[in-house]
Amino acid sequence: MSTQLTMIIDEILRDCRTIAVVGLSSNPVRPSYHVAAYMQSHGHRIIPVNPNETNVLGEQAYPSLGAVPGPIDLVNIFRKSEDVLPIVEEAIAHGVKAIWMQEGISNEQAAVRARESGLLVVMDRCWLKEQAARSHRG
Repeated sequence: MSTQLTMIIDEILRDCRTIAVVGLSSNPVRPSYHVAAYMQSHGHRIIPVNPNETNVLGEQAYPSLGAVPGPIDLVNIFRKSEDVLPIVEEAIAHGVKAIWMQEGISNEQAAVRARESGLLVVMDRCWLKEQAARSHRG
């Protein structure tokens, strides 16, 4: 992993406390549920964003980022790579600090757009794995 990417991940994990999880499912076997539960258990505020949900992990779900009231630090994305660009556009409009595309998800066009707008960007990485690795390092 590049030094720059390591620094970006460290900054996001340190500074982003309010996390909108796009594609968060209420199904406990889904990776999005497991990762969001971990985030929540480590003191982060989780905002579920999924038009098919009303409540996940005890938090009200919203149909889109645009419907979320208040500030968001990080948008964590659990959607297909080809669906990421509109999510990034919504995130930019909402004034978020960072975009995180979960493991297996990458969209270079969306990443460039986010970076051009001043957002920190991580692609194809698992938030939980990155957080756990840093927690074990001390």
